[in-house]
Amino acid sequence: MKIAIVILNWNGVKLLEQFLPSIVNYSSKEAVIYIADNASTDNSIGFVKENYPTIQIIKNTQNGGYAKGYNDALKNIEADVYCLLNSDVEVTKDWLKPIIEVFNNDKNTAIIQPKLLDFKEKSSFEYAGAAGGFVDLFGYPYCRGRLFNSLEKDEGQFNDTSNIFWASGACLFIRAAMFKQIGGLDEDYFAHQEEIDLCWRTQNSGYKVTYVGDSEVYHVGGATLEETNPHKTYLNFRNSLLNIVKNVPKKWFLFVIFSRLILDGIAGFKFILELRPIHTFAIIKAHFSFYKNFYKFLKKRKQLSKKLDYNLHTSIVWQYFVLGKKRFKDLN
Repeated sequence: MKIAIVILNWNGVKLLEQFLPSIVNYSSKEAVIYIADNASTDNSIGFVKENYPTIQIIKNTQNGGYAKGYNDALKNIEADVYCLLNSDVEVTKDWLKPIIEVFNNDKNTAIIQPKLLDFKEKSSFEYAGAAGGFVDLFGYPYCRGRLFNSLEKDEGQFNDTSNIFWASGACLFIRAAMFKQIGGLDEDYFAHQEEIDLCWRTQNSGYKVTYVGDSEVYHVGGATLEETNPHKTYLNFRNSLLNIVKNVPKKWFLFVIFSRLILDGIAGFKFILELRPIHTFAIIKAHFSFYKNFYKFLKKRKQLSKKLDYNLHTSIVWQYFVLGKKRFKDLN
């Protein structure tokens, strides 16, 4: 199995200095490592050429964000499996072996995520993907090991291999044939939640997304856009709505759309109460962008023949904020 580990980089020389050693030390036997550079203006390319001559470099002509950056780069890579790996991830010894084993033994698994732990507090799960992602009735994403900002300690509760709904873009393995079959990442997202759309479309095609708990990596998180950045709030709220338009089954479509718009309004009011009005404006901006792109995404929706039923019985907002359930095992 030919594996290509592809690290998307934009002006991240400090991250490359810190995290390339573990990737090279623990991956070179099983995989070919690539840097996909999104038109960096720092010394990223020079650093890699000087210190890691075995790493292959692909130069994108512009910074098209996560989606376009990977789409452009992967066109130039021949492999059986792509690993989309953030530049702020530390990998561990033998991390690839369980991944390869699952791909070899389960031909219906098209996407895999390893256990994602917090680099800054290695006994805790990390926000971006934890032990695999799900989507609730209203299209809000959550994870095993992370509900909103509540992170669980890793106590072995997710040392399993199991089906999940979405895999984190921080470390996502996908069969190259599947990536090409479904048309890659949707570049209209730019960044954030495009991996959820990718996983949703993969499942619409009849394939599985799998979490492999025997493989561990450590993710810094927030290195590209800080949690407090209103642009991240804008992208998350807008792209989540676009996911609904594109993928939610017809019978739930109008109910979920209208419910989400109301819930987003409540979230905006909450930001005002927390004296963070800049995030309220980010939600308003996200909604205007959503209205602008609505018909464009309706057309994309029509191109997807099957709409997979997702978790239609759980409102993560209700269970977390009203019922006070902070751990995945407590959810109904």
